[in-house]
Amino acid sequence: MSPPSPTLLRMTALPIDETAKGSAASAESAGSAASVQSEPRPWALSPSRAADFMSCPLLYRFRVIDRLPEPPSPVATRGTLVHAVLERLFDVPAAERTLQLAAESLEPQWRQLLDERPELAELFPDDDARSFAQWLESARQLLETYFSLEDPRRIEPAQRELLVEAELDGGSAGIRLRGFVDRVDVAADGRVRIVDYKTGNAPSELFEDKALFQLKFYALVMWRITGSVPALLQLIYLGDGQVLRYRPDEADLRAAERKVRALWDAIERALANQNFPARPSRLCDWCAHRAICPEFGGTPPAYPQPVADAMVTPVDEPDGSDDVG
Repeated sequence: MSPPSPTLLRMTALPIDETAKGSAASAESAGSAASVQSEPRPWALSPSRAADFMSCPLLYRFRVIDRLPEPPSPVATRGTLVHAVLERLFDVPAAERTLQLAAESLEPQWRQLLDERPELAELFPDDDARSFAQWLESARQLLETYFSLEDPRRIEPAQRELLVEAELDGGSAGIRLRGFVDRVDVAADGRVRIVDYKTGNAPSELFEDKALFQLKFYALVMWRITGSVPALLQLIYLGDGQVLRYRPDEADLRAAERKVRALWDAIERALANQNFPARPSRLCDWCAHRAICPEFGGTPPAYPQPVADAMVTPVDEPDGSDDVG
């Protein structure tokens, strides 16, 4: 494998700034079930939305086309908080990257999240201090697990919270892939490691391939950006302290590309037919849209119709759900 160029990576991939975060947040909240914008917009597919379509096409429709709001959950919000603390941990000099510093960062980072997303306050009412303390302690325990798996004093990431994009030819308007990469490490010899933090438990061997899809997706994007295959994909599971590592090759990424193309072909057919069927599974127990799902006696909103002859195109901005697993 030829060594990738970190310079090219930085030039072509897009590091997140406040503008990018703001546009992603607004894309999640904008729009309604009644209409879509009159300007056709380029669409993008992120790993989380790809996983949505594969698990339940109707959930994909609710999130990407209808863009229905979902209430915050303690588990997902804890994941967002822990990710933010780990990202900012590398802002300080290496010698200062301790568990104590990370744990002390939890409450300030929580207050910052509240400033950015005031709706999170509904998770912990003022009269429920005990639940908040328990929740914060569970986040501290995830950080403790992280420090048992890695020594951040010995790591200098090349990139953190990196927004990467690449476009594949195909479909009616090309296939634009987007996603947030938690961390990119580049060794002295140029080898690239893609690292993703998960705040849940590692899957069983039967579901490892499904878990690796997200990192293969990122590796595919970065291969298209740099021309080189990342040397290592690494999933760090903070829930149970396991680390899943995979060394991809070009054959793996070509297979991932074929899967993405086939997936988008299926999405285009669903768009053309305005048909996104529900696919019941155990995940339905945690779905925010169960009340309007026909599998449970609900009625979905009317399918969004184009305005001024604009094409209905799914807008999929990557969000925190790519990170929180």
